[in-house]
Amino acid sequence: MSSFRALAGAQLKAFLRDRMLLFWTIAFPLMFLVLFGGIFGGSSTSKLTVVQVGQVALFDQMPAQAKAQLAQVIELKHSSDQAAALAQVRHGDVAGAIAMDGTTVRLWYSRADQVTSAMVTGTMDGIVNAANLAASGRPATFTLQTQQVEDTALKAIQYVTPGLLAWAVAMGAVFGAGLTLVQWRKNGLLRRLRMSPASTTSIIMSRTLVTLVLVVIQTVVFLAVALLLYGLKLNGSWWAALPLMFMGALAFQSIGLVVGAISKTDEAASGLANLVILPMAFLSGSFIPLDSAPGWMQTVAKFLPMGWLNTGMSDVMVRGQGPSAIVVPMPTFAGFALVFAAIAARLFR
Repeated sequence: MSSFRALAGAQLKAFLRDRMLLFWTIAFPLMFLVLFGGIFGGSSTSKLTVVQVGQVALFDQMPAQAKAQLAQVIELKHSSDQAAALAQVRHGDVAGAIAMDGTTVRLWYSRADQVTSAMVTGTMDGIVNAANLAASGRPATFTLQTQQVEDTALKAIQYVTPGLLAWAVAMGAVFGAGLTLVQWRKNGLLRRLRMSPASTTSIIMSRTLVTLVLVVIQTVVFLAVALLLYGLKLNGSWWAALPLMFMGALAFQSIGLVVGAISKTDEAASGLANLVILPMAFLSGSFIPLDSAPGWMQTVAKFLPMGWLNTGMSDVMVRGQGPSAIVVPMPTFAGFALVFAAIAARLFR
């Protein structure tokens, strides 16, 4: 028993003194608990924004008490332009658009966000059923007709591919730059390169070329698998996602250079890269839509490079927008790349 107590005590002390082990076993899982708690904790209180096109008797003739209850779950905006309302739905600005033709309530939604589409169709179905129940004893007064704004031939893979591909591009750029820099410093290659005629610009540009080639390989592999195995359909200006990914990769490569500049070992670089990328992927909607998340999380996503990459790729690959959808993200990525490259240059030793 004495040897058992000594070994157990020694291992417990070693565990408590290992900061990296404490982080990966306690702090890192706890961080995701807080992250998921924030995302799902606010889902019951979020409102759905719906555009009402023209006169909708189902809403307009509601009693005041019913309208107050409706306002707790749906924020109604009014428009007389159906095409503009459908464009808002297609771009993800609102959850749905609703119009009325006789006793038929027509609801348009977007499958680009399947969580929001399920919420808005379920909510409207409940409202129509409640209205019919109020007229009990008579045949159903209202019927609900739902229609997605995108091509009905599109499959779920259309909406999954952009986020996962954006995550893969970010992972490749950050890990490629960060781990390469650490390994070159450990094996002395950086010192040799400094003594050679090769300039710092040549070294960075060669790494950049590798990063961009990796983006092409990732894109070809992802699209080939999705096309051949899962029926992905490429349409519109999907090709505009490629220059967007190139600029996004440059931004994430600069983040990887920061990781490599401050990490001393491969393990530290890998851990720090995961610490940066995984939470960013969740906060930016690569895995989970953020429409039902608290407002502060949606605001944070707008300041993250992966959030811009997810939104831009979804716009051109799913929502049918043209090359104009990447006009704002492209210079934004250039700004991220310059800022983090300057930080890396400042921290590198």
